[in-house]
Amino acid sequence: MASGNRGLQPRKQPRQARAELTRQRILTAAAQVFAEYGYAAGTTNRIAEQARISIGSLYQYYPNKDAILIELLNRHLDTGTAAATAGMAAAGHDGDGSPGPLEEILRGHVHAAIANHRDDPQLLRVLAEAPRAPELFDRIEKVQRERVAYARELLDHHPEVRVDDKETAARLLVSTIELVVHMLIAAPMAVEAGRLENEMVAMLTRYLTAAPR
Repeated sequence: MASGNRGLQPRKQPRQARAELTRQRILTAAAQVFAEYGYAAGTTNRIAEQARISIGSLYQYYPNKDAILIELLNRHLDTGTAAATAGMAAAGHDGDGSPGPLEEILRGHVHAAIANHRDDPQLLRVLAEAPRAPELFDRIEKVQRERVAYARELLDHHPEVRVDDKETAARLLVSTIELVVHMLIAAPMAVEAGRLENEMVAMLTRYLTAAPR
């Protein structure tokens, strides 16, 4: 595993269409190789062979497989954030500006999380083995804080919410969606996406709208 943050950075950012296509081929090939062989056996030689480029060409873009895995995880976070934002915009409010039905808002979040995980379910296991780069964990923490802040605002203002401890509930809501979807989509006996979405939405809706004891 590379030491230092510099070894986890791409060697160059493509500026031409051909170079960008090559980078995308490397990332797509790496996702397939890591999913099939795991992190330890997912070598740069296998990635280059899958991408149908020379190993020298691969090293023009990435110094090692750690850097490739870091970029795959960043892409995963980018896609998830964009999907979550779109889900908020679509389900967040009724036509008069008031909050939409809580169940629909939760469904938007759960659906976005499932969509972001189901394309590469095997790769999710490999992402957990990513190098412990400080900038990567800073990024993950930032995304987590933003999602918890949104959830807290939702719980504070939505009329259907009846849970008392809204700060804990917000953190629980975000963590439950991310971790449960991650585990059950990537599991060897994965739960069918539609069933998982329906059951998670029902569970979370009941939790947030139940009368406090």
